[in-house]
Parts: sequence; structure tokens; C-alpha cells
Amino acid sequence: MAETEAKTRRPMPVTASIHLPTIYRLFFLFIEPVSALVGAYFAHFRQHDYLTMTHAASAPAAAGVEVPVVSSVVLTQLANLYLLFTLNEALVLRTTADRRVWRTLLFGLLVADLGHLYSLRPLGSEIYWRADQWNAMGWGNVPFVYLGASMRIAFLSGIGLGGPKTVTKGKSL
Repeated sequence: MAETEAKTRRPMPVTASIHLPTIYRLFFLFIEPVSALVGAYFAHFRQHDYLTMTHAASAPAAAGVEVPVVSSVVLTQLANLYLLFTLNEALVLRTTADRRVWRTLLFGLLVADLGHLYSLRPLGSEIYWRADQWNAMGWGNVPFVYLGASMRIAFLSGIGLGGPKTVTKGKSL
């Protein structure tokens, strides 16, 4: 029996492990997932506030005015994407020490950062640099996204990571 079991076992593959600096660990595994969860909450449960903080001039006139059905559907879809963002960082990145997985996921999120910043263009170019005009949503939409993109670029560039080490699959960060 033990002989048959030994023959059918697959060898554990060797993966590239990462020693993760505290700043990456804090940002990617805690700060950013919580922030995305807050975004999901507002996009789904506080839709009027979400729209007003994004662009008051085009939001429904006042609190209590019903958010148009199409806007509600789109905001709930956005909330779902924020939730996916949360789960990818908070759960997927915690399950592996494989640098390739981290790089792949963070590259995808970097593309999403650029798309997020691009989506703000109808608000005018000053949205990207006029901190004196940012409300809570502006702070989340611009400098926090810049910070996330910068953290991903730093990680993808290998800043603070040192060289890859080999470990057996399943070993945590």
C-alpha cells in the first residue's frame, strides 16, 4: 500500500518565493482590500452619496430622490467589481508565495488603476491634480489610486524584494 501511494504522489513543484516587505504586506493585504470594500459598500448601499461625491452637478438632485434604475444597476455592478478586487488581494495573495502569481495579479490591478484614472477624464483635467477640490471620493479616486499604482509599479520593478528564493509549494510568505 505505501509503495503504491509513493508511486502515485506527485513531487511538489518548486516556486519562486518572495520575502515581502512590511509596506507591501500592509498595503496589498490589508489597506487596499479594506478600501475597496468601503467602495463596494458605498457603490451598492449608498448610491446617492456615491454619485453626489463623484460629481454633484450630474447626481440626482437631492437625497431622497431615487437613483435612476440604470445607474443603480451600474453601481451595483461596480460594487461587485470592488468586491472582486477585495477578494483577489485579501484572499488570493494570502494563499501563495509564488512571485509569478503576485506579479500577474498586481499587473492586472495596475491596468485597472490606469483604467480607473482614465475613467475620470470627463470630470476635467483638474481632477488629477487639484487636491483643494477633492472630497472623500476624490481622495479615493485620485491620490489613493496613484498610490496603489505606484506600489504595484514598485513591486513589479522588484523594489525591496531582493532575489527570488526557492521553497516548496504551499509555504506561506
